This record gives sequence, C-alpha cells and structure tokens, in this order.
Amino acid sequence: MTAQPSFTDRLDAGPVICAEGFLFELERRGYLTAGEFVPEVALEHPEALRALHVDFQRAGSDVVEAFTYNGHREKMRVIGKEELLEPLNRAALQIAREVADARPGDLMAGNISNSNIWDPADPAKQAEVRGMFEEMVGWAVEEGADLIIGETFYYAGEALAALEIARSAELPVVLTLAPMAFEEMADGLGVVETCQRLEQAGADVVGLNCFRGPATMMSWLRQIREAVSCHVGALPIPYRTTEAEPTFFNLSDDGAAVPSPHGRTFPTALDPLFTNRYEIGAFAAEAHALGINYLGVCCGASPMHIRQVAEAVGRTTEASRYSERMENHFMYGSHDRLPEHIAELGSRA
Repeated sequence: MTAQPSFTDRLDAGPVICAEGFLFELERRGYLTAGEFVPEVALEHPEALRALHVDFQRAGSDVVEAFTYNGHREKMRVIGKEELLEPLNRAALQIAREVADARPGDLMAGNISNSNIWDPADPAKQAEVRGMFEEMVGWAVEEGADLIIGETFYYAGEALAALEIARSAELPVVLTLAPMAFEEMADGLGVVETCQRLEQAGADVVGLNCFRGPATMMSWLRQIREAVSCHVGALPIPYRTTEAEPTFFNLSDDGAAVPSPHGRTFPTALDPLFTNRYEIGAFAAEAHALGINYLGVCCGASPMHIRQVAEAVGRTTEASRYSERMENHFMYGSHDRLPEHIAELGSRA
C-alpha cells in the first residue's frame, strides 16, 4: 500500500484548502444562536452540520475541521450545558471524520480556539484554559484526528499554550492568530514576533485567520511570510475591512435603514459589507503567489467562497461543475440563440 504524503509534504507540493466559518453560516441557516455561538448543532441537527461539511468539501476544502469552535468547557458553562461538553465534542469530531473518510485523501482536524477567559496576569485562569485545551485535544486524538488546528488567538500567551498542548498529540499543528484593531497581540507582543515564536515552538503552519478581511490581512501576511520559514496560513473574513476599520468588530454601515439593535454591525448586520467572490479569489491568488499554501476563508464564508479560493489557485473542484457560465446568460451572453434585442435591454435594466 502506498504511503500517504505527510501534511507538510502536501503543503510543499501545493495549496491545501481549509474551510472555516461554520458559526456564521449555520446561524444564517437557522441552526445556531447568534451571540451565544455555541456549536450545539452537532448534537441537535447533525444532518445540517454534515451537509455543510460536504458542501465545503465539494467546493474544494481538503481539510474537514471538526466544528468545536466555542465548544469548550467555559462556553458550555455560560449557557448552562456543561454536561453536554464531551458528547458535543465527540459528535462534531465523528461527523468530521465521516465526511473526510468519504473522499480519499481528505484530512480531519481537531479544533481548539480562543477561550475568552485567558488572563496574562492570572496563572489560575491560564491553568483553567490549558485544562480546557487538554481535554479537547485528547478527544480529537481519540476520534482519529489527522491534525490539530488552533485558531483565532488574540493573546500570544494563549496561542503558545495552545500550541504546546496541541503538539503533545504528536500530530501536525496549524496555529493562526487574529489580531485586533490595535495591531498587536492583546498582551503586547508583536504579531510577527508571535508567529516567529510559534514556529520556534514547533508549529507546522502559522498565520492569520478571522477578524480581518482581505484588505487588512494581506500586509500582515507579507511580513509573516518574510519572517518565518515554515508554512503560512491565510484565512480572512469575506468582509470589506479598511485601514480605518481593520476588523469586523467595528465596521460601520451608515446606509442601514434599520441599524442593529445592539449598536454594531457585528455580528448580525454585516451583510451589506461582504466582499464579492472575485475579491476573495484575488486575495487567494495573491497570497498563493507570496508562497502561502494553507488557504481558506473564515467567519462569513459560504461554499461559494471556498470554491473561489480553490479555482484562484488552479484547482477544479466538484462544485466547479456549476461555476459561472455567463456566455449563456440572457443579458450578458454570446450564444447565437440569445436575441440581440433582449441583450440590448441590459443597458436599461
């Protein structure tokens, strides 16, 4: 039997695509509560989670990432369902494993992420977070994960702790940061320096995910790519962040006739601020040209965005069967059966 290439061998050979963003997409589909953003869908509607994984897989994702983001002990305490912690994690991992196994060569990833209780001045809180990571990584290993993804860390100390625990599983580790608008980690370490420390501590992939759209993530990625020798990850949000509003937490929408009742567009009134699919494709192509081979899209992503990433780096996916063919559109088309007088309506439509 021919041995499968290692994770880093695959990255050396070309792009590896990973879909993220399950929180927003499942909330839009009606299977998850905004605000709480707890992945109870793995227990309550496993068919919906399985379907989303399959949709992302068909669109080009090589990694089926178990939906355990926010599925940690502290978050389960907040919603009063701590007893569901292990069943939720195992269900999410089993669903991801099943979907990955259905397409030979795909990988299943366990997931840990920002805890929202890390305190750089409180060793007791740090120990609590480490314990949360340890149990989640343990379940991921028991359910057959091929790698561990640690993501959306805005404290350098928490990212380094997550990496240490993830590496104890003796699996490849992806570790991505999510710097906020103050342009450094929340405990004061530089973004690039944190990536360097993560590489030195053994991460196979370092980089950025979430919080930032293409316009405000790319400049950091350029610096990170130059500063580290390991592989780099790039998973933006599909929203039009700007230099003045570099993350989606404070994006403004002055044109909203009905503003969000909680005073911010994030997280439930971001819809008018989406990038288009071509902007996501251009970002992926630019990142790939820099030598970045771990690519994806985070919160706000739909399978369409993942297909755009895949096609931008030269991949043809199952979902490419349905990529646009504007030559057959009644208004834009060039097909000889399309009447000219109809196409001419386009300028007045």
